[in-house]
Amino acid sequence: MKKILNFIKNTKLKTAIILIFLLSLYIFVSAHSYVNAVSTNLSNAVFRLHVIANSNSDKDQELKLKVRDNLLKYMNTISSNCSTKEEAIKIATEHQNDFKKIAEQTILENGFNYSVKININNFYFPTKNYGDISLPAGYYDALRVEIGEAKGKNWWCVMFPSLCFIDVSSGIVNDEAKENLENNLDKESYNIISDTHNSEIKFKFKLIEFFAEKGLFTANK
Repeated sequence: MKKILNFIKNTKLKTAIILIFLLSLYIFVSAHSYVNAVSTNLSNAVFRLHVIANSNSDKDQELKLKVRDNLLKYMNTISSNCSTKEEAIKIATEHQNDFKKIAEQTILENGFNYSVKININNFYFPTKNYGDISLPAGYYDALRVEIGEAKGKNWWCVMFPSLCFIDVSSGIVNDEAKENLENNLDKESYNIISDTHNSEIKFKFKLIEFFAEKGLFTANK
């Protein structure tokens, strides 16, 4: 009788372990699917700028910002009529040599002779805040600019929809930029990056960050 009772207990324990494992697996797969869907939607809607300074010296960091400003002014000029990320990337790709020339000219005008590398590709970005808009870590298409040895601090912003000229100190993104961003995202994705006060949204945002930082989702090319 004792052996039978032990067998039943062991069977129940094994069943419980299997059920817990299956439940955990289901939760993980569901979370993975959700994170992948949101991160893919964000990645498909956003075109970013990534400028890397030659070094962390004050002069190199100031130069990085001057290069950034001139590139953004040019991008805004040539892409003012863009309504999708694909259009913005197409225009940026067609004018890739112009971006390089502008960066090189800016560097020369400021008394430096650093080389410049321009690359449009899909890159990993950490979580970044743009005023009251927050983009979770993940893979995004971007125009990457490497100045000189490219060993200094980075500058990240969003070229399309343009969030680069917001007043970060006041935490305000203008309504036009928000509307353009909202028009290019599904409702869930837009809520994730714009509603930072909702506890449920905060949890989802952290979930996306966790999967991205651990390399557990596939929203990259």
